[in-house]
Amino acid sequence: MTTPCLNPLYAQMPTTIFEAMSGLARQHGAINLGQGFPDGPPPPALAQAAARAMAERSQQYPPMAGVPELRDGVAAFYGRRQGLALSREHVIVTSGATEAVAAAILATVQPGDEVLVLAPAYDAYAPLVRRAGGVPVFVALRPPAWAMPIDALHAAITPRTRALILNDPLNPTGTVTTAAERAALAALCVKANLVAICDEVWEVVRFDSQPHASLMAEPGMAARTIKIGSAGKIFGATGWKVGWLVADPALAAVVARAHQFLTFTTPPMLQWAVAEGLADDALIDSQVADWAASRAALLRALAAHGFAVLPGTATWFSCIDLAQSGFTLDDTTFATRAVAEAGVATIPLSALWEGSPAPRHIVRLCHCKPAAMVEEAVARLAAWRDGL
Repeated sequence: MTTPCLNPLYAQMPTTIFEAMSGLARQHGAINLGQGFPDGPPPPALAQAAARAMAERSQQYPPMAGVPELRDGVAAFYGRRQGLALSREHVIVTSGATEAVAAAILATVQPGDEVLVLAPAYDAYAPLVRRAGGVPVFVALRPPAWAMPIDALHAAITPRTRALILNDPLNPTGTVTTAAERAALAALCVKANLVAICDEVWEVVRFDSQPHASLMAEPGMAARTIKIGSAGKIFGATGWKVGWLVADPALAAVVARAHQFLTFTTPPMLQWAVAEGLADDALIDSQVADWAASRAALLRALAAHGFAVLPGTATWFSCIDLAQSGFTLDDTTFATRAVAEAGVATIPLSALWEGSPAPRHIVRLCHCKPAAMVEEAVARLAAWRDGL
């Protein structure tokens, strides 16, 4: 039988590290601190709003760009919490933030274009750039501070560079850009005439008492930034797959044309529910407070058992330094063995790295779990370490 011709980009691609580690966690009955999702449901008010919309409102195709209530709600949310002057025309609703990233890349990247990507990076960025015919150019951040490598970014720009992908706050490190770094990134984008694709899904999930500030707000960036957000991250409703992108209306209209041939629309009852949730600051702040408590439980347990934690003030994740925590294993070996031998799934940082050699001594732990669960997970890892 003749083997069918398939796209080698996907035919040769392994399963994502998140799916792989979650699969191993299920196989071994392990505590899953790998893939990022809360164990509990989203806020009851959100589910009630979705049920009410399911019963009382349309279940047919909504407008391709999103229901007006959610588009207005996203604009109002960013105006209220981040000081961005937006309207409905700036907002396109997508089926999750990854679809927004895909639409942004497809709308801005042509064959041969180069796209700056900071490593470590969410593992969808590079395949999407390559699928658009572009070339991801990786510029490394370095532990433990993960400072923005402005000089290296400038050095990586060529006449073919068209875009920069910025994840802020950054998964997997949990770090956020400084005001000086955002100013420098904006100056770089303006000077090189780059589009900035800003994956800001963790913008609400911060534990440093600081409001999120977007690269979009920097001088010269309003017309060249595609800002991406996620209801899944704001409300802990990852399975809802409600995301959005925000851009200057002229830019948003072009990205919408890519979006219309991906998922086209997102379930309207979920959109109406998210619109209600975004209007409720107390609901959002209460959710973040719950995650702050589980994060604190993880950090206390790690400190009590002698694990070295890298600095981080955002996201659902904290990273540990294996070498300083008493392990001689590299991160991949640690993750593979820990899920089977200690009963705890983690994510090796090197799996989210391309370009220059990756650090091989850091793993990511997810903390948006019940306190008792994260405490048990750390105790298991400590007992396993002590027995090696």
